[in-house]
Amino acid sequence: MSNKLKNGLRVTVSLVVALLIFYYLYKDIESEVFLEALKGTNTFLFATAMFIGLIGFWLRAWRWKRLIATNESITLKTSPIFWSLMFGNVVNLIFPRAGEVARCGAVRKTYPIDFGKIFGTVVLERTIDMVFMLLMMALAFIFEGRIFLEILENLVSISAIKNFISDYLFLAILLLLGTMALAFIIYLQFKKTAFIGKLLQFIRQFVSGLKTLFQMENKVGFWLATFFIWIIYFLMMYWMALSIPSTSSLSATSVLMVLVMGSIGMIAPVQGGIGTFHAMVAFILLYYGIPEAQGKVFAILAHTSQMIIVLIFGGISFLYLFRKKQETL
Repeated sequence: MSNKLKNGLRVTVSLVVALLIFYYLYKDIESEVFLEALKGTNTFLFATAMFIGLIGFWLRAWRWKRLIATNESITLKTSPIFWSLMFGNVVNLIFPRAGEVARCGAVRKTYPIDFGKIFGTVVLERTIDMVFMLLMMALAFIFEGRIFLEILENLVSISAIKNFISDYLFLAILLLLGTMALAFIIYLQFKKTAFIGKLLQFIRQFVSGLKTLFQMENKVGFWLATFFIWIIYFLMMYWMALSIPSTSSLSATSVLMVLVMGSIGMIAPVQGGIGTFHAMVAFILLYYGIPEAQGKVFAILAHTSQMIIVLIFGGISFLYLFRKKQETL
């Protein structure tokens, strides 16, 4: 099976799964429910949530620029990095996770920087965001521990998890050691080939991208930007909740819990978190007394608001990158 066919099959399967989840969630929701929610929505707060979401994307671009610019002799501007970021986001709507590679390629169209280094900064950036998401989960647990425990009691068997770990931990360790040994043997066999040389060069570039966290200038600005990015995520979700009558009574800590669950839904390997985001948000809102139909309406409005931004500015990014390509011809 060719790589193109494999990739096409993978994209098709993930899209079908996303659409099936979405269909299952919304097949029983009457259109009148959506119309009523839209009529009662506070347009100003809804638009404010979308605007601050756009600021969040720009801040992410500025933060990413700080990593890419480290140890480079050229001066980088935020706007090309922003358009590259939005290009990656819109690609993710079609090919899950491919957008991370696509935005690296987009940066390369503007700046002559090693691809491996750019990709290393993306991995670093995503790792930092994962750590901050875990911190948000810990914060949500502190304020909403009762909900966490209730979910665990309903969905997870602690004894079953312990039994699974005790039964398969040794096998997992053996598999890991075996994989490492096999990789080392393959390396010894082919270390003098051109492919391994290119792979090692990419790894060196990749590691240089990871090192930018410690070598970059303005570290304080970088960490402040990261902090404010997550504050923006929270404010965006909070103002979205305030704009819709059914969720306007949610407390700030309740919205924090919704944000955490929505973020988990966005991690799923489906296009743009379609279906998974909606399912996780509607699920957690049930624990706060929001009727299932209203929770699903809130989920689709919150998700759609971000998709509108991605589609509009991602579409513009295509024009921007096309112009860049024409300039280099």
